[in-house]
Amino acid sequence: MKIIKEFKEFAVKGNVLDLAVGVVIAGAFGKIVTSLVNDIIMPLISVLTGGVNFTDLKVIFVAKTDTVAEVSLKYGNFIQNVIDFTIIAFCIFMVIKLLNKMKRKAVEVPAVAPVVLDKSLEILKEIRDSLKRKEK
Repeated sequence: MKIIKEFKEFAVKGNVLDLAVGVVIAGAFGKIVTSLVNDIIMPLISVLTGGVNFTDLKVIFVAKTDTVAEVSLKYGNFIQNVIDFTIIAFCIFMVIKLLNKMKRKAVEVPAVAPVVLDKSLEILKEIRDSLKRKEK
C-alpha cells in the first residue's frame, strides 16, 4: 500500500504533468518543423543545388540483381537528417530564448525609491539606537 501511495504522489506532481504536456507539444512542434524542412527549406536548397534531392544521394557498392539486394551507403539521407536536426535545434533555441525573455520581464520588479525620513523620525531612531547600546 505504501508503494501505491508513493506512486500517486509521484504521478500527480507538477513535474510529471509538465513533462507529459511537453512531450505532446514537442510532438506537434516536431511535425511543424518537419513540414518547414520538407516543404519549404529543402525545395529552396534543391533549387540552389540544381534539383538535387539529398535523400537520393548514395554510393552503390553492389548493384541490385534478381538474387542480390543493393548494398549502398546512403549519405544523402544522413545529410537530410543533419539539416532537420539543425533546424529543429535552432527553432527550440529560439522558443526557449523567447520564454526566458518573457520570464525576465515578469520577474523584474521596479526599483523601490529609498524611504526618506523626516528629521523628527531620524532623531527618534537615534535615541532608540542609543538606548539599545546603553542596555548592552
